[in-house]
Amino acid sequence: MSISRRQLLGLTAAAAAGAAIAPGLRLIELVQARSPEEAASRLHRWGLLIDVNRCADGCTACVDACFVENGVTGHGRPATDAQWIRKLTVNDQYTGFSQSFPMMCQHCAEPPCVDVCPTGASFKRADGIVLVDKHTCIGCRYCMMACPYKARSFIHEDVTGQKPHAPRGKGTVESCTLCVHKVDRGDGITACAEACQRAGHEAILFGDLNDPGSEIAKRLRSAPSRQIRADLGLNTGVRYQGI
Repeated sequence: MSISRRQLLGLTAAAAAGAAIAPGLRLIELVQARSPEEAASRLHRWGLLIDVNRCADGCTACVDACFVENGVTGHGRPATDAQWIRKLTVNDQYTGFSQSFPMMCQHCAEPPCVDVCPTGASFKRADGIVLVDKHTCIGCRYCMMACPYKARSFIHEDVTGQKPHAPRGKGTVESCTLCVHKVDRGDGITACAEACQRAGHEAILFGDLNDPGSEIAKRLRSAPSRQIRADLGLNTGVRYQGI
């Protein structure tokens, strides 16, 4: 979803002034109603293709770029610091073969986080991007327990230096947004994919899974790929090759 700061402030002011809002209607839907031309389209299904064979062991370019782009800062507490994206290393216990690759929200077509959220704060856009509505997140963390990818983080600390396009707040849950602000702006690439390209690896490809002419769709047709925990039937928007 693309909303301007002015729109958000205007809606918040209207609510504070006592403007009547129908029961069950959230600010997020009000913005959608006010800006139908910006509504996400079901014609698209945005996703990522990660070529594990091109992912360099020890490289954190994608993680660093994500944090800078979205204003995510750590406090030196690995157990509680936010992790929108993280690097995993998987070892074969029998052969010793090791692989490293990024893990983030998988933007499932059937997201468990949405199913368990009691307030509707976790939601999926029409174009497949899974987000958290900060207005209605109560920090119950049910979504964190439901996510099989451990892709969501709870904000334990006070937040400073926020980016206008990535609202954060203590006591709420957050995760990878697939750089939704860049998607809606028409950039055609996520911060992680852009950083991976700059590093010379090109292990992360962003694109429209529904567009047969897109590079990501062509790559998925030309070589086998896998979903992490495909047995769960979640139809993830992030696919992996070489794993």
